[in-house]
Amino acid sequence: MNKPLRRVAIFCGLLILALLLRDNWVQFVRADELNSHPDNTRVRIERYANARGNIIVDGKPITGSLDSKDEYYKYKRTYTDGPMWAPVTGYASQAYDANQIEKIEDGILTGNDDRLFFDRTLAMFTGEKKKGGDVVTTLNGAAQKAAFEGLGKNTGAVVAIEPSTGKILAMASTPSYDPSSFAGYSGKDEKAWVALEKDKNKPKLNRAIREIYPPGSVFKVVTAAAALESGKVTDINAATDTPEPYNLPLTRVPMKNHASGCENASLNLALQVSCNSVFAKLGDEVGLAKMTEIAEKFGFNAEQFTPVRSAASVYDKDMERSENALSSIGQFNTATTPLQMAMVTAAIANDGKLMKPYMIDQLRAPNLDVVKQNEPEEMSRPVSQKNAQLLQQMMENVVTKGTGRNADLHMDGVKVGGKTGTAQHGEKNAKRPYAWFISYAKTAQGSPVAVAVIVEDSEGTDREDISGGGLAAPIAKAVMKAVLKSRG
Repeated sequence: MNKPLRRVAIFCGLLILALLLRDNWVQFVRADELNSHPDNTRVRIERYANARGNIIVDGKPITGSLDSKDEYYKYKRTYTDGPMWAPVTGYASQAYDANQIEKIEDGILTGNDDRLFFDRTLAMFTGEKKKGGDVVTTLNGAAQKAAFEGLGKNTGAVVAIEPSTGKILAMASTPSYDPSSFAGYSGKDEKAWVALEKDKNKPKLNRAIREIYPPGSVFKVVTAAAALESGKVTDINAATDTPEPYNLPLTRVPMKNHASGCENASLNLALQVSCNSVFAKLGDEVGLAKMTEIAEKFGFNAEQFTPVRSAASVYDKDMERSENALSSIGQFNTATTPLQMAMVTAAIANDGKLMKPYMIDQLRAPNLDVVKQNEPEEMSRPVSQKNAQLLQQMMENVVTKGTGRNADLHMDGVKVGGKTGTAQHGEKNAKRPYAWFISYAKTAQGSPVAVAVIVEDSEGTDREDISGGGLAAPIAKAVMKAVLKSRG
């Protein structure tokens, strides 16, 4: 063979070798990645080739599957009370993929999960159609309905947690959307999706876990916890030596109070009437390091997974003294999700023990065998039992004597603790304030529910009438009452 032909032969051999290497790389190394890639049309066709399993609340499905008569996508997802449950279920769309529980547990719901191999194999021998498994949630239908209807046309969110376990009982966000409206692959579905994408009110945003807000005065319970844990306060009824006016540390800027009687007010009275000066001073005395430590034990500065991911709430680790003082009353750049404030409240109601929040109780095979059972898991202990009970005394005082009266259930054997908050925001606080309320209900058997409510914007309410006690507390009350009634 002459030299030019030999070079051509070697070059062709290298090309064949490269092709074989590439082919093996695609078929074996990248096989799983390509098989599960969202742009792989076969994945979407497979997802809707059979009826999906259901998402279960109170033993009943809140989802379904409908024969869409489509050549490629046989079954279309349906939802019962879609807008109410959308912040929990997410959506499963033939055209636009899926999110939240529908996405995270797609393997179980489609029946493709490796844990359902036996069921798939058995179906092959019996000739039965392939079925998806079910996702059983921890949610309470009555509580969810109370939260969603309580928010009404307002923009806002509600999260309710069972303090002793961390089970999420309700997660509502408004405005919401109907996942059924774009579950298919038609022009009508496309129009619904495009309209939602363009909606300036962001109905697809789950405000309960994905939006962070200035917490305002509801954060004062965290500062009170830090003051007790650090030993800066040992008697909640003792004077705090707070001057009126109180200037922010190293400044001549006075801290404004919207309540009277704050001079030298005790921690108990300061929480009852919501004294800014007392908590700003305490935050400075506790110091940035301890404030950050306690905030992080409650869950700040970390994402939470329920299993749906929640945005991380923020307590800045690098602040000047004056900024830390402002952050101690929930201002400056302190920011939180409603889920986070529900966690704070649940930990206090549970005598200082914070349980990891979760909303999937179990995963079930099509034959109803339990594939996975989730169990309560302790996350941290932000405060001691003694200090948690002191915080409970103060929060119950807020409801019986202070700004949280609208949350009182007036039920025999039930104590309610709470804290109101009105968070200013925007440049020079020019935007309409957010109305917050956090609360828990407690019986002789313990606390069955802790709630966080934020009303971001209230339709038809004048700015001066926006308050946590006026707008958010009645919603929390309705949710707590729903949980208590559902337990008999």
